[in-house]
Amino acid sequence: MTERLPLFPLGTVLFPGLVLPLHLFEDRYRRLVADLLERPEPRRFGVVGIELGHEVGNEAARRLAEVGCVAELREVAPRPGGRYDIVTVGSRRFRLKEVDRGRPYLRGEVEFLPEEAGADPERAAHRARRLFHLYRHRLAAAGAEVADPVDLPGDPVRLSYLIAAAVVLDQHDKQRLLAAEDATVRLRTGNDLLARENRLLEVLPTVPAGQFLDGAFHPN
Repeated sequence: MTERLPLFPLGTVLFPGLVLPLHLFEDRYRRLVADLLERPEPRRFGVVGIELGHEVGNEAARRLAEVGCVAELREVAPRPGGRYDIVTVGSRRFRLKEVDRGRPYLRGEVEFLPEEAGADPERAAHRARRLFHLYRHRLAAAGAEVADPVDLPGDPVRLSYLIAAAVVLDQHDKQRLLAAEDATVRLRTGNDLLARENRLLEVLPTVPAGQFLDGAFHPN
């Protein structure tokens, strides 16, 4: 079964359970919020990554990611000039089946995806917790500002999304994590990425900057 949702293409990835604040200034997205406010709760739209194009302007997002995440509207603050500041929270993932470009803002026919733990999630979760704590430690050692420690959830699905959102990765890697078929696959993929980032962080503070400028640095 599918459902039709308003779409908000972004150059970022939203994960279930994570907060996404947005400042809306384009006419089409001001219209989207106005339309949502005329509906009963839950008021929601689909956040989907841009694979080709950019965020601003009509027809700017030429190719969209196949998997996105529903954003539930939690707070709306009108601003001068008809703009809005909004706060949303990610809820369910979806697969984008069809895009309707005939309205001021995009709409999509979406199929919601199941949230399953997968096979042997505990082993992957145990490694993820260890690698994530090491990642935070090495970030701090490299001089990065690290948020206060959080209690990592025991549920492997929630854990997989929290870590996927917290690690600094490019959009392609984030999209891979969002699209993973279950929590075990997401945690294992995340563990590979965390191991890679930990190796980089171990090397980066000790490598002279000039090696980055001439392209001579290779982390493997």
